[in-house]
Amino acid sequence: MTDIEAHITGTVWKIECAVGDTVEEGDTVAILESMKMEMPVESPAAGKVKELRCKEAQPVSEGDVLVVLE
Repeated sequence: MTDIEAHITGTVWKIECAVGDTVEEGDTVAILESMKMEMPVESPAAGKVKELRCKEAQPVSEGDVLVVLE
C-alpha cells in the first residue's frame, strides 16, 4: 500500500479521485490551497485508490495522509 501525504499545511480545495479509481504515477489526486495558492498533490506511484482520508474544505497539516493506494 502507498500513502499519499500532504506536502504542505493548508486546506483540501478539491479531490481529484474517488475510491476505486486507478491512478498513474504523477497523476493529481487532490489540490491543496495554502496562502491563496493552489498546490497539486501528485501520486508517487501507480495504483488503485483504496481509501480517501480527507474531504474538501478540510484543513490538513504537512505529512497528513490524504489518499491510500493499493
